[in-house]
Formats: sequence, C-alpha cells, structure tokens
Amino acid sequence: MASSLSRTSSPIQISASVSEVGPNSFTAEEIDLTLNALDQEVFIVTQVNIDCDLPDPSANPGQYQVNASVSTTKRATVGGMGNSNVVASARNETLTAASVGGEFSCVSFSREDPLFSPTTEDYIGIIATNNCFLNIQGLGNTNPKSAQVRIYGYRAKASASVYAALVQSELLSA
Repeated sequence: MASSLSRTSSPIQISASVSEVGPNSFTAEEIDLTLNALDQEVFIVTQVNIDCDLPDPSANPGQYQVNASVSTTKRATVGGMGNSNVVASARNETLTAASVGGEFSCVSFSREDPLFSPTTEDYIGIIATNNCFLNIQGLGNTNPKSAQVRIYGYRAKASASVYAALVQSELLSA
C-alpha cells in the first residue's frame, strides 16, 4: 500500500442489491460506506463480485442483456470499464438467431470485470466519497431484472493532499 495511505480497519464486506423499476430501465441504488471525511477516510476496494440476472429467454431473434456496474459517483447509464468512475461491471447476454426451417439458435455470454486485484496490485480502486452506486439496465427483456453485489475492501486514512486529490478526481469523473 502507498505510504500516503494507512489501513484503519480489518477486511470488510459490503453487500447491496438493485432491481429495475421496469423492464429495460436504468436504475441505481446508493451504497452508503459511512466514511469519516473529517479523518480523510477512504475505502480501498480489493474485490468485487456482481451477480446479475439472466436475460429473459426468447424465441425471437435479437440481443438480450442484463448489465450491471459499481460506480464511485451517480451515473445516468450503467457504463463499463472504459468509464473512470466505474469500479466493476458485469454483463449477461444472450444472442438469438433464426435459422432455416423455423428453428432458432441461442448463444449466451457472461462477463464480470474485474473480479479481484491482480497479484501485482494492492487494490482495484479507491472510493473517497461517502457512497458508491450499484447500477443496472436490461436490454430486450420483458421482465424487470435485478443484481446483487458484494464489495470487499478495507478503510484507510489518506494524507491531506492525497485525500483532496482523490475526492476531486472522483467528483470530476461524474
């Protein structure tokens, strides 16, 4: 761990869930981290597991998805690993195609990034503000979908300059 961060807790697990308010509608759930801003406390994320529902089965050709992410700031879309404020993301996807003779073929994919910090790193992200968000949105589904997350990490105290830089960077990434 960087010398400007000092660990202040044992490992912590935080769990949350979110359900779409309607089929294929973006929904976000705030996860309160109860950090102490006066003590420049941050949350060091070491592992994230996101479990999102499978897309609805369909005999119609098309693309069906359930996308979920954990972000450090509130988002208007689920986002992905290409967004600086997304700590982790997951997707379950089904592609269905019609074939000759009226039968259809179906292929399913599942992806979650990142699951845990690489062996060369101490963490996968730092959350400097008091909350983070679990986001979900489906595509092509007839029923609302849900996702659950477990975030692993620990609390740490940052030096004043590092804390200010982390908070500013996090808020500007929104």
